[in-house]
Amino acid sequence: MEAIPTSPAVPFPEAAKVALGNSQLRRNMGKATQTIRGKRAAVVDEMPDWEALREAGRAIKERILRHLDDYLLELEASVQRAGGHVHWARDAAEANRIIAGIADDHGAREVVKVKSLTTDEIGLNEALHKRGIEATETDLAELIVQLAGDRSSHILVPAIHKNRSEIRDLFRARLGIDELSDEPRALANAARAHLRRKFLSAPMAVSGANFGVAETGTISVVESEGNGRMCLTLPPVLVSVMGIEKIIPRWQDFEVFLQLLPRSSTGERMNPYTSFWTGVAPGDGPREFHLILLDNGRSKVLADPEGRSALNCIRCSACLNICPVYERTGGHAYNSVYPGPIGAILTPQLAGVHNASSLPFASSLCGACYDVCPVKINIPEILVHLRGRVIQDKQRKGAAGFEGAAMKLLARVFASRSLFERSQKLGRFGQKAVVRKGYIESLPGQLAGWTAMRDVYPVANQTFREWWSQRS
Repeated sequence: MEAIPTSPAVPFPEAAKVALGNSQLRRNMGKATQTIRGKRAAVVDEMPDWEALREAGRAIKERILRHLDDYLLELEASVQRAGGHVHWARDAAEANRIIAGIADDHGAREVVKVKSLTTDEIGLNEALHKRGIEATETDLAELIVQLAGDRSSHILVPAIHKNRSEIRDLFRARLGIDELSDEPRALANAARAHLRRKFLSAPMAVSGANFGVAETGTISVVESEGNGRMCLTLPPVLVSVMGIEKIIPRWQDFEVFLQLLPRSSTGERMNPYTSFWTGVAPGDGPREFHLILLDNGRSKVLADPEGRSALNCIRCSACLNICPVYERTGGHAYNSVYPGPIGAILTPQLAGVHNASSLPFASSLCGACYDVCPVKINIPEILVHLRGRVIQDKQRKGAAGFEGAAMKLLARVFASRSLFERSQKLGRFGQKAVVRKGYIESLPGQLAGWTAMRDVYPVANQTFREWWSQRS
């Protein structure tokens, strides 16, 4: 699993072409996303106060970002009061050093993991492997991806791009199972038998976190398989990696988020397993608890008034399941731990727009992601903002080229009424060579991209201002 990129990745258009050529991937993605969308719509329709819940979730998250420094200090004090240890990590390298150091202190050569998205962001598995420490993913989909040497393609269902027969063949090859059907129960039993031994022998567990409560120091994980409960209770040492934005102020705030999250993510009224832990307790659960508060670019996102609401995300993946672009390309085309619409606004901000400059353009701006977001992140608005930052970055480097020159010229034209009206008249005359049957089907040179997939209406014979002047 790859960390957030620190060098330019394969641009989205190139990666998307490869994905679109995979018919099996398109079938897998289409079936999975449509199924999840249908389940979500059904359980959301049951809630007469759904829009009020969304607004409450948005308001809480906005308050968190305004007072993030205070809430983080309150969380630190609460965790320490409950017997836990708190570490602050500025970036991926620092977080990985802390985790590896804790493992070394306890002689742990093997760790089990649950809720791995944030640890995927920092490339923890690879960092531990270099130190001679093997990490085992315990979420079924994460385990599938790990055994395949693959990358996650969905925030909630990392192996959404694989079907049952592919998973059966993988388990046969990697788990040493001779006879195995592709029935879900059989596949789950094979994974359970493999993981049970890991749970009972691993001296240390590493978890992510869905929420951290500033008031009490409680950390929470919501999941559907029970592997989280095993990771969080059996190993004697527990390390939780939490992005600094995952904090919520009070325990009572769960009444909002535990209604929004399961309905938006898995289409369930509540998660089968919701685990809470507060520090350590004698004779119950781990004997040692460490919380790592991870920045890794989040402070930069917070500093951008137009882009900071991306930090409101509760990782439900509703925007992925509704996105027509994601449904057809899958998650690998985004070349990031965070795919889909949320990845298109989060990755460029965490890694820098120069490292993911194509992602803000991986959208049709249809707005469906905004409509389903449980905390009302205006993803299309942030995408437009980031597109502007990409162009500004290119201009600073002198790499804007034809597009940059054209946009500068258009800005001058649109800023002047007289220039705009003259350009309309000029366009009306110049388009005669390319108008066919009332449409412009093909433009020359670098303008050809505009008409490669669409026809363009020609400039009208009479503008509104001209018509209005004649009328008056």
